[in-house]
Amino acid sequence: MNNYATYQRIWIGSSQTIFGKLYATQHIFFVYIHRVKIRGLIYMNTPIIRPILKKDNPHIAKVIRKVLVDLGVPKVGTAYADKTLDSLYEVYQKPRSVYFVIEKEGKIIGGAGIAQLDNYEGNICELQKMYFLEEARGLGLGTKMIELCLQKAKDFMFDKCYLETMTYMKAAQKLYLKNEFKYLDGPLGNTGHYSCPVHMLKNL
Repeated sequence: MNNYATYQRIWIGSSQTIFGKLYATQHIFFVYIHRVKIRGLIYMNTPIIRPILKKDNPHIAKVIRKVLVDLGVPKVGTAYADKTLDSLYEVYQKPRSVYFVIEKEGKIIGGAGIAQLDNYEGNICELQKMYFLEEARGLGLGTKMIELCLQKAKDFMFDKCYLETMTYMKAAQKLYLKNEFKYLDGPLGNTGHYSCPVHMLKNL
């Protein structure tokens, strides 16, 4: 009787130990999964800047058109009327050119690129189609994007970088001035954006 009682106590104690370890293992596993989920959410919520992909074409075109409309930019003589707006991936496959998009939670919220200035013989590139949706503004993405584009312009061995913008885009001009762009008296080359009255240039 005493032996049976002793055996019973030992077996129950062992079972409790086993279940205790099992519970602890499940708890650790749950915490690990929880942490992975949190990290995943943080990653998904963080905007990333990356080179454009072909699948981005309709999305970045929609972003650019929306920003231009929201800002009251004319639909003629600006990027809105560009025939290549719906095929930016293909456009920026040419040498010494690149276009970046900003992606957040799988959605394209902005973009900008660098390419040789159209109809100009000098070694000057243009900062092109830099537009952000409202949700992308105020996050420091403009600074990151322009720094990345200017670095690529240097990598492509351009001497200067040119841009065109609208008079009332004061926030954009402030960013350009901060990055050492200077105002010009008139346009360079012929971009077809004759409705953009502000022209700026930067030495690289």
